[in-house]
Amino acid sequence: MEFNQSHTAVVFIDPQNDVLSEHGKNWAAVGPSVTENRTVENMEEIFATARDEGYLVFISPHYFYPTDDGWKFNGPLESDEFKTRTFARSGPLDLTGHENSGADWLDRFKPYINDGKTIVVSPHKVFGPQTNDLVLQLRKRGISKIILGGMLANMCVESHLRELLEQGFQVAVVKDAVAGPRHPEWGDGYEAAMINYRFLAHAVLSTADAVAAMRSVRGEDRLAQFPA
Repeated sequence: MEFNQSHTAVVFIDPQNDVLSEHGKNWAAVGPSVTENRTVENMEEIFATARDEGYLVFISPHYFYPTDDGWKFNGPLESDEFKTRTFARSGPLDLTGHENSGADWLDRFKPYINDGKTIVVSPHKVFGPQTNDLVLQLRKRGISKIILGGMLANMCVESHLRELLEQGFQVAVVKDAVAGPRHPEWGDGYEAAMINYRFLAHAVLSTADAVAAMRSVRGEDRLAQFPA
């Protein structure tokens, strides 16, 4: 895959405290993977590169509102999220208690996400983007290639990958800008995701390779994007 600011964007899934902060509700399950992969540091490097090189960044967040408690059935991970109040907000139009909560952005990401340029789409409700407007927002900006990362590797990131492929996008997953949960019975979510990424994605890159590719656009191509 070749990247270019005119048709390539960064998409990060759930860059939120509950899955990336040591104080988050899911740190016991995901912390070892986040730490070993340097997921936070690598995501920040991609954020910074996108800012410096002029790539659009899209955020697909995960929020639960009090009315979601009315769901009649849930899978095992959803049930655990509701039990722990992961990604919980007081309402779709109410930010009471949101600042620095588990649903809020990781502090070190806020300067990038809150820059007035980053596109934060509506929340996905289970795992994939079928329940939000990510695809619409990408299409409206002429994006056809995606650099994908975030949380959780084997759940929301993989679900986004599968749907974006079905929607006709080319997708490169950044393997050390994701992390997965480890469960004593269910297994290692990160390793499961890596197997599927290799079968599915158009590219599986390290952060170093993704950043190098983002910075390798020829000068004349960049001038064509930003004419005098």
